[in-house]
Amino acid sequence: MKPAVEKVQAAIAGHGLARQVIELPVHARTSQQAADALGVTVGQIVKSLVFTAAGRPIMVAASGANRVDERRLGELTGGAIRRADPTTVKQATGYTIGGVPPIALASPLPIYVDRDLLGYDLVYAAAGLPECVFPIAPQELVRATGGTIVDIKEGGSDPAASDSKGERA
Repeated sequence: MKPAVEKVQAAIAGHGLARQVIELPVHARTSQQAADALGVTVGQIVKSLVFTAAGRPIMVAASGANRVDERRLGELTGGAIRRADPTTVKQATGYTIGGVPPIALASPLPIYVDRDLLGYDLVYAAAGLPECVFPIAPQELVRATGGTIVDIKEGGSDPAASDSKGERA
């Protein structure tokens, strides 16, 4: 197991969760690819997206089926929202885009959890590398991240379909 994945597995155990990292047979760089590899709906994939709000990094744990409403996120954070560049993502989380987990981060970040994730019994989040994920119940995700549950999807998002970019971080 590579160090990034070991760090996530240790954090899972540290939160008292009886969950194991799953290594996928493919590099899942999009929510749809991860869903296909797991045999689940794209809505069950957690996208750990890093933004900056007033220049400070924040994370959104969004359903893979939804696009984040950046205007709404700005209202919640009280700052101008921008997508974080790859260097900022790596510095803030300790991981590169494509494998960013919502736990075991390099530094504490405010985390906003997409309310739509709560509609599933089990969701899957990145575990440090594009080919690794871990299952987690949505309430466990909220507890482990210390996240705030929010309605964050764009009004036109369709929970049955991937976002137009199929993005996953």
